[in-house]
Amino acid sequence: MSIIVTPIPDHYRALVDDAAIFPPGNAELPQAVSAHREHKNAPYTELVGAFVISDIRLPELIEVLVDAPGAEHSDPLPVSVVVTGGAGSVEPAVRWAVRAGEVDLRCIELALRDESDLAHNARRFIAAVEQVRTDGHLGEDVTVHVETPRLFDAPPTPSWLVALDEIAAMNMRLKFRMGGASAESFPSSGELAACIAAALDRELPFKCTAGLHNALRHRDAESGFEHHGFLNVLLATRASLDGAAPDDVAAILDASEAKTITRMLDETGSDGLTSARRWFTSFGSCSVLEPLRDLVELDLLPDLKSEYA
Repeated sequence: MSIIVTPIPDHYRALVDDAAIFPPGNAELPQAVSAHREHKNAPYTELVGAFVISDIRLPELIEVLVDAPGAEHSDPLPVSVVVTGGAGSVEPAVRWAVRAGEVDLRCIELALRDESDLAHNARRFIAAVEQVRTDGHLGEDVTVHVETPRLFDAPPTPSWLVALDEIAAMNMRLKFRMGGASAESFPSSGELAACIAAALDRELPFKCTAGLHNALRHRDAESGFEHHGFLNVLLATRASLDGAAPDDVAAILDASEAKTITRMLDETGSDGLTSARRWFTSFGSCSVLEPLRDLVELDLLPDLKSEYA
């Protein structure tokens, strides 16, 4: 039986990268792959981006895909590969991904660790990426997201800013960490507003990771942690693009009332939101259904309400 695909508005397409195997979901890999295949064959398929996998688990993923029922008739799995080591880990990770016909490499994600000289660290990663491109292993259509260290509400250091300049000069992208296992892992609205402004000043697209799987800012009932909302981030990106002051962008990130957010979405309009998605490209979530249900419950995907509310 054919699946009826429900058109997803442009400003929500490929918004959610499937990070089911990462905390706090920690799904078993075979189950995560099976669930991802189901998402890609569901009416909301256009909402879902790539499957996120770490480089150290790529061989395991390939084995799961080879052994899956009907593997010979399945399309390659679009993946975003998180490189867990330093610059020297880029080349083997890319080789594993591109030589396997079972996966389709869409993105690699890197993290700057050497906080004493981030600019030098960024240049080392850039050189590693450029080498695998020169060798023909990494296509120009594969995006590269570079995660910068948290600012922890301190002003950006010169080295942090120069690292962003280096990343922008090579047409790469940024990655912002939005949470973790402690309250301190979640950036304040002021810090996030500063990061968004720094990215946009350099025309750097960015994705988000960890802690961002609900539409609205909220306090988690179990942990007590304050989580950002992905719709808040989308609206904050739009406001920053329009020249809003950092305090005003932070206020948007702080908004937690559904009526306030939906009113702002209506005022911004589809074209404004779609253009903002050029910069806020996606976020990784250990659950695809959770953000989907939030959008449905906010009546932003009315065609899916009867099935997923």
